[in-house]
Amino acid sequence: MRKNPIVQRETLGAAVLQIRSGRATSRTTLAKALGISPSTTGLYVDHLIAEKYLNESGLNQGPMGRPRRLLSTQANAGWFAGVEFNAQRIQAVGVDFSGGLKVSEEVILPADVMADEVVKSILECVAKLAKEMQGPLLSVGIGVPGLVDAQAGVGLYYAFIPDWQLVPLVEKIGSKLKVPVILQNNLRAIALAERWFGMGHSLNDYVILGPRSGFGVAIVQDGRVTEGAHHAAGEVGRWLWPLMDPAGGGQELHHALSAPATWRRLAGVGEKTNLPEDLRAGLAAVAESAGPQWDAVCGDYARVIGLLHLIIDTGVFILHGPLTMLGERFCHSITEAACALMPALRDAGLKVVPSTLGDNAGALGAASLAMEAWSPA
Repeated sequence: MRKNPIVQRETLGAAVLQIRSGRATSRTTLAKALGISPSTTGLYVDHLIAEKYLNESGLNQGPMGRPRRLLSTQANAGWFAGVEFNAQRIQAVGVDFSGGLKVSEEVILPADVMADEVVKSILECVAKLAKEMQGPLLSVGIGVPGLVDAQAGVGLYYAFIPDWQLVPLVEKIGSKLKVPVILQNNLRAIALAERWFGMGHSLNDYVILGPRSGFGVAIVQDGRVTEGAHHAAGEVGRWLWPLMDPAGGGQELHHALSAPATWRRLAGVGEKTNLPEDLRAGLAAVAESAGPQWDAVCGDYARVIGLLHLIIDTGVFILHGPLTMLGERFCHSITEAACALMPALRDAGLKVVPSTLGDNAGALGAASLAMEAWSPA
């Protein structure tokens, strides 16, 4: 094997990633995926088998040539924690070494929660997961709302937690758990969840739509999640709204297209009306709405998504969060409204679909962060 220990470790991690994803199922396909010689690949595989990270068993007979032995990951070699949060709740999952979801936890946060309380609750969630999982905890991924400096491990800013500014989350969590901690904006984490667990598995270009407490998007182009030069790619919730407001009233798109705002608009209630205890159920109750409110909401979404599509030219917009309860009808209405508003979109392949992943999407994406970043010691 290569003598540089950093290169060796990265290649071992890449080998596990290729096998876990199913892109490589044998030594031959793994060598092609890694772009290294079969003999060198064999040394890496032997090492990973000896360390009990991989299995090699069975025979796969192709249409030509000799049968190949099948490679797979050892599910009980360890586990990854994925945690995702917003101002209302924390969602956490434990996945085994093969990427299988084993256990989940949810914690409802109090109103006006502060940063230290969030950190404490994250640690408590991971401790609960550990009681149900087998093997050692290998890494923790965290999907963080707002602006995130993933490289520095810092949550920069989130408008809906009052003191969430420059929070050194990797230091606070990693010092307690003694394992690597990887941060990413929560919508970008959801983009990874789609790649591992949803419809993004075979897509290189897609956009995650995230109307939740606020509104944002995550952009995947050429198989890579876009972060931006200042960690702010996808923060469309900060757009002036309405877009052509000559008065410049200062309202942001968050206030019109977040999940709570959308429910209030569809339900025909005022801005100060309390939300239903179960927002998803509340949205399901208005999913068959018709009339001016429905048309106005779909028209606003159409304007935002249409403009984004003309800039990005993505393969598909995948809707996440509580608004998935509005179903395919909502997505179809947005598409039709966008094409009516901007006729050029009719030949531009605009497509909006609800995600098939549920409430665990952000936490699954955070676990995906941990899986993708892991490499053996």
